[in-house]
Amino acid sequence: MAGLNKVMLIGRLGKDPEVISFENGGKKMAVTLATSERYRDRDGNWQDQTEWHNIVAWGNLASDIAEGRRNYVKGDLLFIEGRIKTRQYQDAQGQNKYITEIIAERMNLLTKSNTGNEQKHDYPHAQEAKQMNEDQSFSQPPIPGDDLPF
Repeated sequence: MAGLNKVMLIGRLGKDPEVISFENGGKKMAVTLATSERYRDRDGNWQDQTEWHNIVAWGNLASDIAEGRRNYVKGDLLFIEGRIKTRQYQDAQGQNKYITEIIAERMNLLTKSNTGNEQKHDYPHAQEAKQMNEDQSFSQPPIPGDDLPF
């Protein structure tokens, strides 16, 4: 049976993308992406939870970013589609370490954070994402105390 490894994220870049060029002409782009969720806790107080994702792109996508055909900067709102990959490496002390990354296959700019202007994109729900990001009133319905699963 075949598996499915698919990730779709909408979030803000935590830094400007970094592009590394290799001797063979290949390129690798790395950046962090923050996805945030806002919900009410059992006391009715708003809580914000942010997850940070390591994003990596290779090939044409990385080349487009390196050559300025895609100009992404810290704070931009992006839609990223790709797959999850966990890899192992050894640190300087010889300890095995693991890192989980999102291998981006598609990245689309939804808005520019520094101008507030809507940019061209091919993601159909950009306006909804912009509204959700600006209107922090969205949340999951509160769970009554008796219905808590723990």
